[in-house]
Amino acid sequence: MTATRPHAGGSAGQDVPLADLPVEVRRSRRRRRTVSAYEDGGRVVVLLPASFSKAQEREWVDRMVARLAARRRRRPPSDDALLARAAELSRRYLDGDCPASVRWVSNQHTRWGSCTPSDRTIRLSDRLADMPAWVVDYVLLHELAHLKIPDHSARFWRLLESYPRTERARGYLEGVAAAAGLNVGGDADEQADKLF
Repeated sequence: MTATRPHAGGSAGQDVPLADLPVEVRRSRRRRRTVSAYEDGGRVVVLLPASFSKAQEREWVDRMVARLAARRRRRPPSDDALLARAAELSRRYLDGDCPASVRWVSNQHTRWGSCTPSDRTIRLSDRLADMPAWVVDYVLLHELAHLKIPDHSARFWRLLESYPRTERARGYLEGVAAAAGLNVGGDADEQADKLF
C-alpha cells in the first residue's frame, strides 16, 4: 500500500528542505514494528507496518522526517564549501590570501590538517567533520597561515592571534587527541605542532 502526501513539518536540511519534499508512505503487511525512511529522487519514502493507524502514520512520518533532517545537518560541508569558508576566514583574519583547494581526506590519522604551500592546497582530516564549526575554522586558519609561514615559529603563531577562539580550539583538539590516545607527547605547543 503506497500513499503520497505533503509533509507539514518544518525541518530544513541541505539542498531542498525536507519539509518541502513530498512524502511517500509505503505500508507493508510483512513489516510488524519497524519504521524506516530515506530520501529518493526528490521525495521522502517512509516504510511503515500496514497495521499502523493514520495517527501513528502522522507521528512516525514527522519523527522520521526529523531524523533525516538531523542526519542531513551532520553531513560535513562539501570541499567547495570548505574553500569558500577558507576564503572568508582569510579575508576576516589574515590578508585574504586564498588556497587553490581545500578538501576532506580520510588518510590523516595523526594530523588535523595539512598544507602544501608550493601548490597552495589544504587538506583537513575527516575526523574534524563532527567537531564544532569554530574548531574547523581554527584548523582552516592554521593551514591558511602555513601558506605564508611553513613552520610553527613565533611569527606563525602571531598570525593566528586575531582569531578569538585559537586557544579554546587548541585546547579542544588536545582534549580530543588525549581521549583518542594519540601519542603526541611533549608540551602543549609541541603536541599542537605534531597534529598539524
